Amino acid sequence: MKNIRNFCIIAHIDHGKSTLADRLLQITNTISDRDMMDQVLDDMDLEREKGITIKSHAIQINYKLGNEEYILNLIDTPGHVDFSYEVSRALAACEGALLLVDATQGIQAQTISNLYLAIDNNLEIIPVINKIDMDGAMIEEVEDQIVELIGCKREDILHASGRTGLGVEAVLEAIVKRIPSPKGDPHAPLQALIFDSVFNSFRGIIVYYRILQGSIKKGDKIKFVSTEQEYEADEVGILKLKMTEKSEVTCGDVGYIITGIKNAKEVKVGDTITKVDNPCTEGIRGFQEVKPMVFAGIFPVVTEDFEELRDCMDKLQLNDASLTFELETSQALGFGFRCGFLGMLHMEIIQERLEREFNQTVITTVPNVSFIAYTTKGEKIIVNNPTEMPDPVRIETIEEPFIKAQIITKPDYIGNIMTLCLGKRGNLVNQSYLTPTRVELSFEMPLTEIVFDFYDKLKSQTRGYASFDYHPIGNRESDIVKMDILLNGDKVDALSALIHRMRANDFGRKLCEKLKELVPRQQFQIAIQAAIGAKVVARETISAMRKDVTAKCYGGDISRKRKLLEKQKEGKKRMRQIGNVEIPQEAFLAVLKLDE
Repeated sequence: MKNIRNFCIIAHIDHGKSTLADRLLQITNTISDRDMMDQVLDDMDLEREKGITIKSHAIQINYKLGNEEYILNLIDTPGHVDFSYEVSRALAACEGALLLVDATQGIQAQTISNLYLAIDNNLEIIPVINKIDMDGAMIEEVEDQIVELIGCKREDILHASGRTGLGVEAVLEAIVKRIPSPKGDPHAPLQALIFDSVFNSFRGIIVYYRILQGSIKKGDKIKFVSTEQEYEADEVGILKLKMTEKSEVTCGDVGYIITGIKNAKEVKVGDTITKVDNPCTEGIRGFQEVKPMVFAGIFPVVTEDFEELRDCMDKLQLNDASLTFELETSQALGFGFRCGFLGMLHMEIIQERLEREFNQTVITTVPNVSFIAYTTKGEKIIVNNPTEMPDPVRIETIEEPFIKAQIITKPDYIGNIMTLCLGKRGNLVNQSYLTPTRVELSFEMPLTEIVFDFYDKLKSQTRGYASFDYHPIGNRESDIVKMDILLNGDKVDALSALIHRMRANDFGRKLCEKLKELVPRQQFQIAIQAAIGAKVVARETISAMRKDVTAKCYGGDISRKRKLLEKQKEGKKRMRQIGNVEIPQEAFLAVLKLDE
């Protein structure tokens, strides 16, 4: 055990985590040159296309230092704020972390929040400045920032370049010398933490774990503590680039187990594995529950595909423990799911994965956050969906979630950021200069305002030079109203939204204009209205397609023409009463892109 090291790489998005992981694997010959490619641990097409890591990936490296052989278990983590739950799970399985900082960018928002996550888990932090071979590298400035942030000595900071492999040997040495070996008793009852799982259509569910006490052999009878389900270990092993079977995985190691589980609900990330004949006294504690930030409905385009979509969601949840969902029905869209996501990027990724990995075409409704409504009788109602909103007459107060946003940028863009955040109902809490060229702004803002397009706008206002991170700070009272969209007097529940009264009129007007472009014309007139309660705040009318019924009347008495027009008018009136308006899929997507 003294020769095992478990570590992960944490950093802000785009600071070179996956590239450094590639070099570590290449230098230690874990991967042959033939199998080598960029982002070798990112096995999803989406990750390669977008150049980001979405899932944490574990791999075992063998490294020789002096005459000693060491086993290094590396977990590469995502950098985007929406996937911080993946990072927290990776940290729970490690004793140390490489904190990577880009030499050209310096410390950014996500660097700080990931560092705090690591400190909370009592990990040994090794600061590394990456991309030192770049022309714009500001090595001394970045060193000053790291010393100020962590309080380490200058000589403790390592310099490396993931692209060229410069300084990577020193990083490997530091991992062996500075990160402590795992503690635990190999002879104690088995206690292993599940930190991830994947679905394989041939083998069932494959569970990844980190052993804290004891060991696990092939053929052992095991059980999961929280679900109390018992299984037999058909195969155990370690994670190289491919899974490598072993007869035994010992204390302190990271490995996988296949037991032929087919039901996704039986595996919970954060659960404890133990043996049936010699169980541990209690499960491992301290694994946080995921808190979804953004809610949206996901519905199949064809209602008959609902059961198939349910299976796909179960399999996807295995691979992404931060996705939560429950059943929902909508008058406009039929059966579907109310899903909780960690952010808008997370929502986009789930939608893409459903389409690519499971061939499911889905309709996504307007995303919104979770509100708390207090009624006049003193009841507390949690509102995740506009249809759950109680009648305005019964509502005493409504609270909406607030976040603390941390933005790090160049001083030139302070004005733009202030205008953007204050326009989104934000309050400036703090402004401090980290260095003469970097300023940190802290705002308290409602989460509702961030959900749609805040991240994109921030990037365009600052030409990509601002980094953004947030964490929830609780709920506050707010003037939230429910806006309904009516087509010919019928409510379309899938387009309803909960919105601040101050922005409701503007939002309603834009939405009606957008729907006017997208809803196809009918034989009868269609009224599109945005209403708050009984009050209509915006209206657009789609005129009817008119057939020229008087074309056959030439000359003669005007009353003949009038009679035909009256007959047409009656027909239109009747058609309008019984006519259905089809809403195209683009209409649901249009709501997300209103400000473009």
